[in-house]
Amino acid sequence: MKIKIACIGAGYFARFHLEAWKRIPEVELVAICDQDELKAKKMAIDFGVRKTYVDLDAMLQAEEFTVLDVITPPQTHLSLCEKAIHFGKHIICQKPLAPELNEAEELVSLGDRHNVRFMVHENFRFQPWYRKIKSMMDQGMIGNTLHTITIKLRTGDGWGHDAYLDRQPYFQTMPRLLIYETGIHYIDVFRYLAGDISTAFAQLRRLNPVIAGEDCGVVLLDFINGGIGIIDANRYNESNSKDPRYTFGETTVEGNMGTIRLYTDGKITLQPLGHPEVEQMYHHDRRNFASDCVFNTQCHFVNCYLQGLPFETSGHDYLKNIYVQEAIYQSNTRKEIIIL
Repeated sequence: MKIKIACIGAGYFARFHLEAWKRIPEVELVAICDQDELKAKKMAIDFGVRKTYVDLDAMLQAEEFTVLDVITPPQTHLSLCEKAIHFGKHIICQKPLAPELNEAEELVSLGDRHNVRFMVHENFRFQPWYRKIKSMMDQGMIGNTLHTITIKLRTGDGWGHDAYLDRQPYFQTMPRLLIYETGIHYIDVFRYLAGDISTAFAQLRRLNPVIAGEDCGVVLLDFINGGIGIIDANRYNESNSKDPRYTFGETTVEGNMGTIRLYTDGKITLQPLGHPEVEQMYHHDRRNFASDCVFNTQCHFVNCYLQGLPFETSGHDYLKNIYVQEAIYQSNTRKEIIIL
């Protein structure tokens, strides 16, 4: 029997979700809800979804489904998930999880109290290059001691008066932007690759005066198991890559026996100490979003749901990312290292 899934949200990113769900044979998409009826109907036509709604309450009352996919702005997540959870629906929810830490904690607690499965749709760790890098690290290909993981991001979509308007216009008015919306991905990637984080130090800035939040930052993170994570990011300046949104930056992982490098075209190389770098072959392609990481994320959800296994990005695990996020903002405000 297929998992019946309904979606709420028919904006820019919902298209990636629906396209991916349609390729998973264990899934049946039964309905889509959005307060903009025309957007919901357009999405339903494009992806063969039979029913549309403009109100979640109506969809919960009328439709038989098991899982709600929440693809709406973060300020709506708590109220929408609360309604769905009270109907016994399991949840996969986009990030950012909630505008405030207490709301994120309440979301996770709600799921616990009502015994529903809850996964955050954190898809960067499911990008194939990070799965490959993790495998290389686990095999000891750069040694057994991590020195640094450095991520450099330059999306170039945040300069000018029309910054973000063509894709996600609400970015202009978000009081927190770079870390809350983008950096949270890399916090999760760091934890996936190297384990939990013990301290944070950050300097954040706003480069574009037309936006409300920060769009530039340098962040230093200490890993409990040793090594340092560095995020050097801004959304204002441009990369020289043909497609800066394919890998969303360059990553370098350095250990006691060598270096792994991820380039913006998806190429990964290994450079053992004393040797030239050699390209490492693995599969990645330009499908859906960032080499099909949405599909990979949703396949993980389905597999874990059907087998009763824990999600990699369960609500409880994802709260650890948010605690690091909050420490970054505290560090920037207080101009000091924050111990988690």
